[in-house]
Amino acid sequence: MTDPTTHDSTEPSVGFDQFGLHAGIMQSIAEAGYSLATPIQARAIPVAMAGRDVMGAAQTGTGKTAAFALPILHRLMPFASHSASPARHPVRALILTPTRELADQIHSNVEQYSKHVPLRTAVVFGGVDIRPQKEALREGCEILIATPGRLLDHVEQRNVNLGQVGILVLDEADRMLDMGFLPDLDRILRLLPAGHQGLLFSATFSPEIRKLGRGFLRSPVEIEVAPPNATADTVSQIAYPLEGEAKRRAVVHLVKSRHLTQVIVFSNTKIGCSRLARQLEQDGVRAESIHGNKSQIERMKALDAFKAGTLEVLVATDVAARGLDVAGIPCVINYDLPHNPEDYVHRIGRTGRAGAQGEAIALYAPDEERYLQQIERLIKVQIPRGELELPRVSRRNPVGSRKGPSSGWQPAAAPLDDLFTKPYVPSVSGQAAPVADFRSAVTPARAAVGVLLGGKKSS
Repeated sequence: MTDPTTHDSTEPSVGFDQFGLHAGIMQSIAEAGYSLATPIQARAIPVAMAGRDVMGAAQTGTGKTAAFALPILHRLMPFASHSASPARHPVRALILTPTRELADQIHSNVEQYSKHVPLRTAVVFGGVDIRPQKEALREGCEILIATPGRLLDHVEQRNVNLGQVGILVLDEADRMLDMGFLPDLDRILRLLPAGHQGLLFSATFSPEIRKLGRGFLRSPVEIEVAPPNATADTVSQIAYPLEGEAKRRAVVHLVKSRHLTQVIVFSNTKIGCSRLARQLEQDGVRAESIHGNKSQIERMKALDAFKAGTLEVLVATDVAARGLDVAGIPCVINYDLPHNPEDYVHRIGRTGRAGAQGEAIALYAPDEERYLQQIERLIKVQIPRGELELPRVSRRNPVGSRKGPSSGWQPAAAPLDDLFTKPYVPSVSGQAAPVADFRSAVTPARAAVGVLLGGKKSS
């Protein structure tokens, strides 16, 4: 039986100083620039601090990490120790996430919140060398952030003991189910002591999520601060009907003409993701790709460059749809529309975060319009259609080409299509002259060349 709690948009804002958090945690919050809690934080923090189980649903970008991380830190303060002994720092809180990127992001946030208290944190995920993680675990940590598979690897190697875990968090639980982590979750749950506090956060309260919650939560307080699959009001949405090469030209045009930086472009496939990033580089756009075929080191390097602002565009598959938290992302572009409409909600949730304004642009071919309609039915919003006027380009000076004029991006004199439909031959003046029949121009030219060279007249 759940205790339902909903958010009333007319409720006054709540400051973090009203929660009674430990002074060291409050110092970190102030340094992070936090003042007023988001709706999910205002509802979840007091309940979690009281030791109750929580089942929380909120749209992406609403501050869910702080909603569970701050209460965890506060509840663990009685166990905080300055001792160097690993025995004084057993794992007391376990945070499970579906992706490496999300695990790394949560770890960064928890480290930020805990820098003025003697609590240790560690993160483990696959795709990287396990040995440094092994050393970090053996040094001891009160808070462990992990992906399920790599955590079980450490358990099997006896690098970590979960016998003193008092708090378990499942973040992005819906994504965990989508990725097939349920067997791993069952194994992990059996390793935890009875009576631990459970916190489950998900974008939706689907029947599968409720079933999962019943499996490890005890009379949870149910908190839902937004309608299921709602998109943030701070994100404006528009869709442009484009296909083929026009999609790539549109990305270049949008980035260059609007002087955008830190734009995420979503592609459905790993191959398409890599190819688009290479093409954008050739067009003069600083771009890199991130997808499941890349090593974790390559993915982290690309993310670090993107966060630092040295990349204009990060081309990503849905591996980055959740867990990527970069402040100030102005725009998200769906180069391919997702086949699962819920993925659209998570993709565009990368912009318009923490109350900032953002823009979500969808580029769709005729055969993708059905996916757009499925998205609209899910989010219950009619996405405006628009027309995007692209600059004309030539083969000698493609849009944004680094080999072009010093300005880097100039509309060309002739449309690209004309270069393929209208043959050209050089005239005496050096200007391009159109002819009706390519062969009728070439034959006399070949004959003239033969005479000038002293050869026989071409037949």
